[in-house]
Amino acid sequence: MEADYVIVGAGSAGCVLANRLSADPNTRVVLLEAGPKDRNPWIHIPVGYFKTMHNPAVDWCYKTEPDPGLNGRSIDWPRGKVLGGSSSINGLLYVRGQPQDYDRWRQMGNTGWGWDDVLPLFKRSENNVRGGDEFHGDDGPLCVSDMRLSRPICDAWVEAAQNAGYPFNADYNGATQEGVGYFQLTAHKGRRCSAAVAYLKPVLNRPNLRVVTSAMATRVLLEEKRATGVEYRGPDGQLATVKAKREVILSGGSINSPQLLMLSGIGDPDHLTKNGIKPIHKLPGVGQNLQDHLQARLVFKCNEPTLNDEVRSLINQARIALKYALFRSGPMTMAASLATGFLKTRQDLETPDIQFHVQPWSADSPGEGVHPFSAFTMSVCQLRPESRGEIKLSGPDPQTHPKIIPNYLSNRTDCNTLTEGVKIARRIGQQAPLASKISASFRPSEQLPMDDDAGTLDWARSNSSSIYHPTGTCKMGTDQGAVVDPSLRVKGIDGLRVADCSIMPEIVSGNTNAPAIMIGEKAADLILRG
Repeated sequence: MEADYVIVGAGSAGCVLANRLSADPNTRVVLLEAGPKDRNPWIHIPVGYFKTMHNPAVDWCYKTEPDPGLNGRSIDWPRGKVLGGSSSINGLLYVRGQPQDYDRWRQMGNTGWGWDDVLPLFKRSENNVRGGDEFHGDDGPLCVSDMRLSRPICDAWVEAAQNAGYPFNADYNGATQEGVGYFQLTAHKGRRCSAAVAYLKPVLNRPNLRVVTSAMATRVLLEEKRATGVEYRGPDGQLATVKAKREVILSGGSINSPQLLMLSGIGDPDHLTKNGIKPIHKLPGVGQNLQDHLQARLVFKCNEPTLNDEVRSLINQARIALKYALFRSGPMTMAASLATGFLKTRQDLETPDIQFHVQPWSADSPGEGVHPFSAFTMSVCQLRPESRGEIKLSGPDPQTHPKIIPNYLSNRTDCNTLTEGVKIARRIGQQAPLASKISASFRPSEQLPMDDDAGTLDWARSNSSSIYHPTGTCKMGTDQGAVVDPSLRVKGIDGLRVADCSIMPEIVSGNTNAPAIMIGEKAADLILRG
């Protein structure tokens, strides 16, 4: 095969690029995806993340290395391995982050990435059910809608948070992020709107676009420090190549993109040599600067029914399924969380530094089933962690998962922020009307005093999990640690770009799917401008 552009990874950014670059009928585009087509019906049902996360058919099923910051635990890092990438298995939450996030990128030397630059891209991608305005679009491919269900326990949380002194905010993607309210989600009439549904499905009949699934990239082909194509292992298990006349674009995400660069001989020479890879281009920042949102999931037992009770009996499950089949409503339309809050742990902060995800159910993790008692979850994460981790090779075999070393809670600010976030969560639980609905604190237990900072931090280390937002491992910038420049070109290699969340110099203050789609839009503009 030969094409003008070869895109590796049909995730949130890759699907955008395939759509935008193939809009010119004279431009040939090949999109390689390691996973299968998105035919699993659970992908398209919003609550289907319970079935798709940890399912090796559509999830890479990554695990971190044992982490000292988590008291030596190794935790799951689900990533989508299917058309749509992680947008096909995520919790559907539509969050852009704060304008200051992008202005900070610009201040770090990334011209063209300030809030005024990226807001039009967010709007261009968006088809918001509430209509268009100065912050939102209403004619883009990505459908953004309000929740199609509510639950009293989440309404009580929103009211309790207001009684604790936090303002209500009807649109955290609008004029300001701060406050409490309800999530919007990437869905349309009760069905998931992944990047594949939004951007890829409408253009699959273009004769100049070829999508190859079950095609795992093994290395970028290089000739005298120019990317000329991609080697991949096809559906038949055989190695094949696709040539790129113009550019190769890596959109594999914050784990796969740096892994592929290193497998191709681009990275730290000593690390490559130790893993049996011949160094071709020295770029020590590859795989560094890893950031993620770590969530502490507080669970409270309730004296009234929650979703845990609704799904426990087969009869109720049948009713829920029938309601979804007939009306596209009910619990099966639910995103990962209903209510949210973007709050400050200190009043001297300019913007919120913690985020809440409130769920009318509780479980040890999605995919493992709900707890056998009435309960709800109040998850809190630090928005801008200062700890930095890394991705490293585990050897020269592309099919061997790389080492994920998050270094969670290795920074004092991170420890203090998450500790204070847990304390704020517990204080909200003491406010009316939520307090009257809580029968006991299950996690952490009531035996942990609220003012015990050391005990709270230790509990967080032993119980926190990823909220699945890995970023930063192919950092964009102008400094020595940068991997790509502000045009997303890999430094020192012609004809090669990276476009996904790995390019973030700093993680955004919120969920990462919407920013990943924006990065795809931005990359398309940069490429088409030449």
